[in-house]
Amino acid sequence: MKLTIELDDQFFQQAKEASGALTDAEVIHQGLQALIRHQAYQQLAALRGSEKHARDVPRRREKPARKRKVA
Repeated sequence: MKLTIELDDQFFQQAKEASGALTDAEVIHQGLQALIRHQAYQQLAALRGSEKHARDVPRRREKPARKRKVA
């Protein structure tokens, strides 16, 4: 998709340096990915503790391996 937008040059340059992107398109792409990841994280965080009747899940732990005697 082609899009024409006006951006502050200094702001964009800072974003490019911070992201390590080599091209302008890569800066935009990484920024959009970060925004999407952040939103997904916010949605998951909102669900934390929302199940009132949830029980703690028992954890399986393996028995420790026996130590062998070195001859």
